[in-house]
Amino acid sequence: MVLLHVLFEHAVGYTLLALKEVEEISLLQPQVEESVLNLGKFHNIVRLVAFCPFASSQVALENVNAVSEGIVHEDLRLFLETYLPTKKKKVLLGVGDPKIGAAIQEELGYNCQTGGVIAEILRGVRLHFHNLVKGLTDVSACKAQLGLGHSYSRAKVKFNVNRVDNMIIQSISLLDQLDKDINTFSMRVREWYGYHFPELVKIINDNATYCRVAQFIGNRKELNEEKLEELEELTMDGAKAKAILDASRSSMGMDISAIDLINIESFSSRVVSLSEYRQSLHTYLRSKMSQVAPSLSALIGEAVGARLIAHAGSLTNLAKYPASTVQILGAEKALFRALKTRGNTPKYGLIFHSTFIGRAAAKNKGRISRYLANKCSIASRIDCFSEVPTSVFGEKLREQVEERLSFYETGVIPRKNLEVMKEAMVQAEEAAAEITRKLEKQEKKRLKKEKKRLAAIALASPENSSSTPEECEETNEKPKKKKKQKLQETPQENGTEDPPVSLPKPKKRKSFSKEEFVNNDLETANNGNLPKRKKSLTKQEPVSEPEEATNRSVPKKKRKLSLKEEPLSSGPEEAVSNKSAKKKKKLQKLAQED
Repeated sequence: MVLLHVLFEHAVGYTLLALKEVEEISLLQPQVEESVLNLGKFHNIVRLVAFCPFASSQVALENVNAVSEGIVHEDLRLFLETYLPTKKKKVLLGVGDPKIGAAIQEELGYNCQTGGVIAEILRGVRLHFHNLVKGLTDVSACKAQLGLGHSYSRAKVKFNVNRVDNMIIQSISLLDQLDKDINTFSMRVREWYGYHFPELVKIINDNATYCRVAQFIGNRKELNEEKLEELEELTMDGAKAKAILDASRSSMGMDISAIDLINIESFSSRVVSLSEYRQSLHTYLRSKMSQVAPSLSALIGEAVGARLIAHAGSLTNLAKYPASTVQILGAEKALFRALKTRGNTPKYGLIFHSTFIGRAAAKNKGRISRYLANKCSIASRIDCFSEVPTSVFGEKLREQVEERLSFYETGVIPRKNLEVMKEAMVQAEEAAAEITRKLEKQEKKRLKKEKKRLAAIALASPENSSSTPEECEETNEKPKKKKKQKLQETPQENGTEDPPVSLPKPKKRKSFSKEEFVNNDLETANNGNLPKRKKSLTKQEPVSEPEEATNRSVPKKKRKLSLKEEPLSSGPEEAVSNKSAKKKKKLQKLAQED
């Protein structure tokens, strides 16, 4: 029994579904169409086998691009090989797109089917997809489809091979339209200003120059020899300027009012501005053609090459055309008329505007146009498919056409194509190397500028995030003030200045003489108040911080007394020993005096 599986590609991932009762389903297509709308009936027909979500949006875009081009992506290959049965003959895979089905059948060996019941089942899967996959909601599926659709369309526009040609097509079309408009408007200026100065038309033939001269002269009666130098600058010819001056003095034209002259001058200024814009557009077209199709523009010129690209639709289409089509490109009406009347077919189309056909003799025009069309097709293919397009091949092909033209006239045998192409290959490699070097230098300069810009932004960001410069100065001054306060406090502690803050004054110890110390010690020893004394002494031992500060500020003499006082504040035993020693000293002094 053949197992029918269906592959469904969604923006979220690949889904593989198995169908129940394959034979009955294939026979009953109307019942399948009815069951698609009902979720319960659809579950009876379809069973989810596997679901493989995409890792990221970039992976999803790669897979969608591969499916649209009919290529089996590595993820799809791994998914099918993992979840489809190993016996490939018993498996029938339903696919929506015939191109991807043919690719799967060719690479993996599974029989693929499209259309019929498969299309109805895929319609049901698309309708009930969020119910088939657990954890997927309708809103999230719609968001994934929208995001993938935007990225897919953006990638298609980005990878459009004809995107550069569009500018050339538009610019050459505008150039042709401007030529027609300038010609029409200048004829209007000639006719309008010819009522006043009809002799000027015969002297000046160029349309843009005629408009400039008409704008400069204005009323012919005001033209004199003082304006002759400026007139020579406009006409670029002294003889023409002198002829204009002479004709203005003996002109047969009618007089013109001031308001009519103002209108003529304004209209002629518009025509002059259009002609200037036409020149700037031509320079733009030349630069664009040198970038897109340098070989073709070097061979037959920028204008003719751009017309060929515009007529073909793109550079790729022109490269696909054979040389016979390029030869008569632009002469389709004459070709079909000749085929209809069984007359002679045209020998050339747009390439007639190149200089080679005009220089050739009448009998050689068809031969040189055929040879030129051959070289144009080669140049367009080189420009279209080369990675680094250069004008080397176009210049060599132009030399070949020149040699062929001289061969038709003089009989000098031209060089062989193989020799010319070998020389062109060597020069093209050198030119490509120079172009790559220039591009690398430009890229390095761009990266340096980008780094400098990012560094400037990084330096500017902390300044912007912080407060104003005045506030920054205030914050910088605050720690300085604190330092000053500390410096002011240090001399106060050293006793050089009076303290501004009134600290609690410590109790000063009385300075007693030696005899008073001795008497006090004897009294305390006799009264037996030593424990009380001990308690008072122990209480006085811890000295507070302000007392230490005052002791620091006391002079040296007072510090000596305090040092002498310290042994007195010790225990009672030391006091008794000191008392006996002092008595002995007194007795010795009395004995000496006697």
